[in-house]
Amino acid sequence: MKKIIALFLFASVATITCAQKIDYDKKLKDLGITLITPAKPVANYVKVVRTGKLLYLSGDGPTLPDGSYITGKVGADLTVEQGYAAAKQTGVSILSTLKAELGDLNKVKRIVKVLGMVNCTSTFTDQPKVINGFSDLMVAVFGEKGKHARSAVGMSSLPSNIAVEIEIIVEVE
Repeated sequence: MKKIIALFLFASVATITCAQKIDYDKKLKDLGITLITPAKPVANYVKVVRTGKLLYLSGDGPTLPDGSYITGKVGADLTVEQGYAAAKQTGVSILSTLKAELGDLNKVKRIVKVLGMVNCTSTFTDQPKVINGFSDLMVAVFGEKGKHARSAVGMSSLPSNIAVEIEIIVEVE
């Protein structure tokens, strides 16, 4: 009888575990997100370095499907809402890089750390509201695994006048 109960419990846990597996390609489609071809590095560096179970992603910006960027200074050229959209688009760029590196977003165990940099005026103080565009996207895609430690800081300029640059650390299976 104990063996039957143990077998039943094992089967129940296995069923629940299998049922919880998420198809991230479908999840992205449901969210209306189309991944892009990741931009190539513009200098002598790589997009991703893996050490053990951690991926360190180089800073990425709000790359649009045509390869152009969302540019401008938040607080002068862009509103907080436009900055939020730029941070979200940067998230799409980063998800594209992750998918290219891993082949499958199901290998993401956790988004660990985020450094969000906002190209903004010297008096702009809502950097966290801008970088929420990225953070909200990670939670929408990965749920609890998308919650992360984060810094959101202002910069007087960013490369090519991009509105936002974000770098992340990701734990993988």
